[in-house]
Amino acid sequence: MSKTVGEVIFVLGNLIKVEFDNQLTQGEIGYVKVGGASLKAEVIAISGKVAKLQVFEDTRGIKYKQKVEFTEELLEIELGPGLLGEIFDGLQNPLEKVADVSGLYLERGVYVEALDRVKKWQFTPKAKVGEKISRGSILGSTPESHFIHQIFLPFSMYGSYTLEWIAEAGNYTVDTTIAKVKDERGKSYSVSMVQKWPVKFPLIEGRKGTPKELICTGQRVIDTMTPMMKGGTACSPGPFGAGKTVLQQGISKYSNVDIVILAACGERAGEVVETLKTFPKLNDVHTGRPLMDRTCIICNTSSMPVAAREASVYVGITIAEYYRQMGLDALLLADSTSRWAQAMREMSGRLEEIPGEEAFPAYLASRIASFYERAGVLQTAENGIGSVSILGAVSPAGGNINSDPVSQETLKVVGVFLCLSRELSDARKYPAIDSMQSWSKYALRASENMKQGFPNWAKWIDRAREIMVEGDEIGRRMEVVGKEGTSLEDYVTFLKSEMFSFAYLQQNAFDKEDVYCSLDQQQEQFRLVNEIFSQSFAFKGADEAKDFFLGLQNDLRNLNFLPFNTERYHGLVSEIRDKLEKIQVIAEVS
Repeated sequence: MSKTVGEVIFVLGNLIKVEFDNQLTQGEIGYVKVGGASLKAEVIAISGKVAKLQVFEDTRGIKYKQKVEFTEELLEIELGPGLLGEIFDGLQNPLEKVADVSGLYLERGVYVEALDRVKKWQFTPKAKVGEKISRGSILGSTPESHFIHQIFLPFSMYGSYTLEWIAEAGNYTVDTTIAKVKDERGKSYSVSMVQKWPVKFPLIEGRKGTPKELICTGQRVIDTMTPMMKGGTACSPGPFGAGKTVLQQGISKYSNVDIVILAACGERAGEVVETLKTFPKLNDVHTGRPLMDRTCIICNTSSMPVAAREASVYVGITIAEYYRQMGLDALLLADSTSRWAQAMREMSGRLEEIPGEEAFPAYLASRIASFYERAGVLQTAENGIGSVSILGAVSPAGGNINSDPVSQETLKVVGVFLCLSRELSDARKYPAIDSMQSWSKYALRASENMKQGFPNWAKWIDRAREIMVEGDEIGRRMEVVGKEGTSLEDYVTFLKSEMFSFAYLQQNAFDKEDVYCSLDQQQEQFRLVNEIFSQSFAFKGADEAKDFFLGLQNDLRNLNFLPFNTERYHGLVSEIRDKLEKIQVIAEVS
C-alpha cells in the first residue's frame, strides 16, 4: 500500500485541515511542503476524509492545496547510546547540530538525527546465538559516561524471537547492524544500537513496584519535612518569582539519582540559557564527574513553536523510562506543566472543543494523571530495580493554586506537594517552601529510611511541624497585641519556630557548604534541634529568652557553613549543648 498523501484545505495558526486519500492513523506524522522546507505535523483528529493536524513549526507560507505527505509513523524519538550530555529541542533535534545546519537563527523544517551517526561505541555482546529473546532482552552493552548502557532488542518488537547472529566485540556506530533475529514465522530482522519509540505511549517491560528509597535532594526543607521517593511524583506550584526554576535546578544538581532529564517546557529563554551556561561547568557531588555526564536537557522555550511544547514533556519522560529499563534511577524535572497545559488549551480552542474550567480542555485531568502515572519503580528481569521520578513545576495564574485547574488536578495525583510561598520569597527566605502547607504521602516510608539510629524520626517531624504551626499563630497574634500581650510560654514557642525556620529550613545557595546538606548531616542537626524542642525553659523575661534564642539561632546557622564531621563542626555542636545545659541549670536555680 502506498503512503497517504493529502492537500491543505484550511489553516488557523498551527492547526491545518488536510483532505487525504487512502488511510490515516490518529497521531500519525506528516510533512507539509512549503518552499524548500518540509514542516513536521501530527494528526490530532480525523473526520471522514479530512484530518486535523498540529504543525510543530511556524505555518507562514502554507497555501491552499499545499501537498502533505504522511509517514505511517507516530511521533517517535531515538533511543540509544549518546543521549546523555545532549541538548535537544521539543522534538529531540540536537540544538547544536541544528545551529550548525541553519546558522544563528534556527530555520523551519530543519530536522537532525538525535544520535550521532559518526561516533563509534565499544560494543560487548552478551546474548548467545540460538537463544530465545523478546522485547527488552539485553543483546549487549557499551560504556556511556560512567554507566553501562544496555543494548536491548527494540521494545517495539513484540513476540518471541531467535537470535541468528550477533556481532563480535568491537567499535560500531549506532546504526550499524549488531544482531539479526528471526521471528516465529521465519522472517529475519536486523537490529542496531538505536531504536525508536512513540513518546505518547509508556515504555515499560517489567513489573511495577512501590517506592521505598528516599531521594536525597540536599534541601533540608524537602528531605526532612516533605521527603520525595525514588519512583514517586511531586509538584511545586508557586507564583512568579517564588523560585520554582532555581529549586528545580538545585534538585537536578544534587539529587542522588543516576540520570536527570531537564524538560524546559515553555520556560523563559533567559533561564534556559543560564542552565546551559552553568551545567557544563559543574561537577556531580556524588561521583565527582561533570554534571552533564548524567544529564539530558530538552529545551522548548516560550519563544519556540507552541505545538512542540506538548511533545517536549513526553520526550523527557520517554528518555527517563528508557534508562529505567537499565535498572537506573531517573529523575524528570518538568518546568512548567502549566505551559504544557496552556498549549493543550490553545489546540483545544482551535479544534472547537467544548471548553472546561478556565477554558482548559475537558480531558485536562486525564492527561495530567496519565503523565504522572508513567513514574514508578520497575522490577526488570535482567537489570534489577530502576525508577522514574517526576517533579513538575506549576505556574498558577495570579499565583493562586486554589483557583487554578492545573494545580488542583496535579495535586490529586502526585505524592508530594511543595508549596512555594510568595510571603517567604518576599522575605528572602529560600527555599521559599511553606512547610506548614506542604505535604508528602511518602513521609512514613521515608522515616523507615531514617530508623537506624533515629527510631523517633517520625515523632520529631510531627513535633517540629506542631511548633511551626503554633509559632505562626502566635506570630500573627503578636502583630495585633504585641509582645507585651503575649505570655512568656507562647513567646518561647514563637522563638523556637523562628529559630527552626531560620537556622534549619533556610539554605544559602551561594555558600559551598550550605548549598547541599547530606542525609547524615540532616539527621545529626535535626537531632540537635529536637533536643532544643523537647526542653522547657524558665526565663526571667521575654528579653532574656530572645537573647538566648538569637544566640542559639546564630550558632545553629553557623553549623550549616562548616564542613560536616570536622573538628570545627563538632566543636560548635559541643558549644551548643553546653549552652543548653547551662540554661537548664539557671532555670533550676531560679
